[in-house]
Amino acid sequence: MMRLCVAGAAGAFGRKHLDALAQIKGVTVTSVVGRTIDTAAALARERGIAHATTDLGESLARDDVDAVILSTPTQMHAAQTIQCMKAGKHVLVEIPMADSIADSREIVRVQRETGITAMAGHVRRFNPSHQWIHNRISAGDIAIQQMDVQTYFFRRKNINAAGNPRSWTDHLLWHHACHTVDLFQYQTGETVSEVYGVQGPVHTDLGIALDMSIIMKTPKGALCTLSLSFNNDGPLGTFFRYICDNGTWVARYDDLVDGRETPVDLSGVAVSSNGIELIDREFIAAIHAGREPNGSVAQCLPAMEVLDRIQRMLST
Repeated sequence: MMRLCVAGAAGAFGRKHLDALAQIKGVTVTSVVGRTIDTAAALARERGIAHATTDLGESLARDDVDAVILSTPTQMHAAQTIQCMKAGKHVLVEIPMADSIADSREIVRVQRETGITAMAGHVRRFNPSHQWIHNRISAGDIAIQQMDVQTYFFRRKNINAAGNPRSWTDHLLWHHACHTVDLFQYQTGETVSEVYGVQGPVHTDLGIALDMSIIMKTPKGALCTLSLSFNNDGPLGTFFRYICDNGTWVARYDDLVDGRETPVDLSGVAVSSNGIELIDREFIAAIHAGREPNGSVAQCLPAMEVLDRIQRMLST
């Protein structure tokens, strides 16, 4: 039995992980960490979880916690990931693993030093729609010429994916762009050689730009154009157009259609259509097998390197 703690469990993605873990045999959640003890305790009662706290260190000290899933604010990811590894606990940290390249490199350094299983929540690697494309690329059937990606939300106020007020500020670059930067390199099998980014005005209250555009190129010539906005009033979400040498496909989360809107059957791609469940399954399986997971912090570091290049462009 794999015993887990979920930190940030009462948030939108913390609950998604709790739902996903409930579908995996041989897994039990023994502890939850919340921002307030009232919300953490209420969630623990609701889910039948024995322990609730506001202190991650308290959960890490427990003998009935083998691994941790961090669904906490981005600004806490790096310190908490390192804290988990130094406590001897395997850790899956939600995307992004950090909001700076220095912290990202330190996470990878500590993982190599401790040998702990450490994985970043780059869920696009696991969505069946993107897995289908990846399998076709790996088989040599298709090659990407260009990816055109739109990441659009309406967040002029500080709210989360469930529409509730956030205690922290999200970020277009270090969170939402991270999904596409990693996916582009994962699907092409290359590291970005050229990148350029621009952003719109910084919001006076949130302190971040609400609009951003990024262009990337690989050494073999594949292109990616990424448009991001927190100003878009519907439809919401991220939409990926794969323009390949042998076909075109559009991925909308866990759905995939070809260039003529004909649905692609994804039923045989994975054991679930839920990307969060699939990433949690990979985390658990890697711990049991003592192997590096797909989406390890080391594998995701190149995406953070590209984000740092973009950040330095935007800063100047």
